[in-house]
Amino acid sequence: MKRSTQNILYHLLPVVFWLLAIGGSIIPLFFVEHYAWGFIPAALAWLSVVIIRHIQRHTNSIEECLVMALFLGVASYWLPSVLFLILPIWGYLIYHNLFSGRSILATLIGLAIVAVWMAILTQLSIINYPLSITHNLWAWLPTGAVLMAYIASTTARQNLRVR
Repeated sequence: MKRSTQNILYHLLPVVFWLLAIGGSIIPLFFVEHYAWGFIPAALAWLSVVIIRHIQRHTNSIEECLVMALFLGVASYWLPSVLFLILPIWGYLIYHNLFSGRSILATLIGLAIVAVWMAILTQLSIINYPLSITHNLWAWLPTGAVLMAYIASTTARQNLRVR
């Protein structure tokens, strides 16, 4: 592959991936009522993945796991099944040798903090917490699209980097 073609693809492919994600996420806006709230879990899940992705080699992942659990816990208000993203994130940390017992505890503490605040806000009738895991599954469309666009654009940029 020529260097000029590689440079064009380096800049163009991430744009294409993000435009596809945006287009696929916006289509259900026309069919589903109250769909706009589905973008909040997508943003929080994306922030969690970005935080975990930028952990330096040979460091602890304790603080990042706590923040990731806080973000995914808050996102679980709108999309309860988003908590299952913790497992692939732990897999990523294990693969890169950044995982420890303290990371598990930090994740559980982050989820416990969110659970306590959700219980307090529910008891004060400030929020109504949906208890069903299948609640608002339409929100997986923007969440999955954003995460796949981020993974695809990051992979394309790593593989097309001009050396």
